[in-house]
Amino acid sequence: MLRNGLEPWHLLIVAIVVIVLFGSKKLPDTARSLGRSMRILKSEARALKEEGAADPASGDPAGPAAQPVSPSEPVATDGRGR
Repeated sequence: MLRNGLEPWHLLIVAIVVIVLFGSKKLPDTARSLGRSMRILKSEARALKEEGAADPASGDPAGPAAQPVSPSEPVATDGRGR
């Protein structure tokens, strides 16, 4: 039954269920918000790639973890005041 994965009729059943659950009026809004979310995800992933490519050029092999903590930032403790 599942050895061939999803077949076209499986996708048709899923599409019908989605239309019945959400209705035809909400689907365009849902698709629009999904597209917006995908654009944001792609831009964030691109920014992370660019940031990762910039770190080796700065000469800092450890990256941002090696940066000293400024006194204004809270320091994590283990609960015993250390």
